[in-house]
Amino acid sequence: MTDSETPIEIEDLGLIEYERAWKIQEAYAEEIAAGTRSPTLLLLEHPHVYTFGRRGRSENLLWNDQKLKQKGVSIHWVDRGGDVTYHGPGQLVGYPLIPLGRIRPNGSSLASNYVGYIRRLEKTLIVTLAGFGLVAGQVPGKTGVWIQPEVYSRCPRCKPQERGRPAKIAAIGVKVDARGVSRHGFALNVYPDMDFWEGIIACGLNEPVVSLADLISPPPSLTIVKDAVRDSFTREFAS
Repeated sequence: MTDSETPIEIEDLGLIEYERAWKIQEAYAEEIAAGTRSPTLLLLEHPHVYTFGRRGRSENLLWNDQKLKQKGVSIHWVDRGGDVTYHGPGQLVGYPLIPLGRIRPNGSSLASNYVGYIRRLEKTLIVTLAGFGLVAGQVPGKTGVWIQPEVYSRCPRCKPQERGRPAKIAAIGVKVDARGVSRHGFALNVYPDMDFWEGIIACGLNEPVVSLADLISPPPSLTIVKDAVRDSFTREFAS
């Protein structure tokens, strides 16, 4: 809960163009900073898009212009942390817009604990995945949520040579503005077309990427996963 006891609102934007969602984030963050809007979590999907963060490198884009046009992929360079990632239908994206200086986990302000905020986002998704019987965790020195090798080995489409390594199931990239309001957030692979990961070196790392659909048959619907994320996010950030 925030210092003002204002609950976090959760809005479902459905399938929405990346640029439009970005503008909504900007507008909502202005209102939150001014105290005219409650902290808000936006849940949504994007059409096919590659986004590059502040540490993005163009060489991590592997597809040429012709291939990008053929596959219907747009590109955006944005102000979040991290390198390049993919968003697309079947992937649940969450944008928490929270005044971090007023969120106090264990009595301390997150305004001075950027890394702590990211760890709490990871925890939210780890708890969500546990509800579907998937063991996930953090990898020291790396951001995101990872499926451990023994679980990843169940993936039928995945490359045999990668099965001894952890695989990323959720990416996280955030920004905190000068007023302490968070932007951007997390992307959880539910059942996206995983072929689109072939067009990038995701997050600038040569690491396996996996989805719920690779590990659970049939995978849960996006609606069910949204409900689970709502529950775990609310428990983590609004209590």
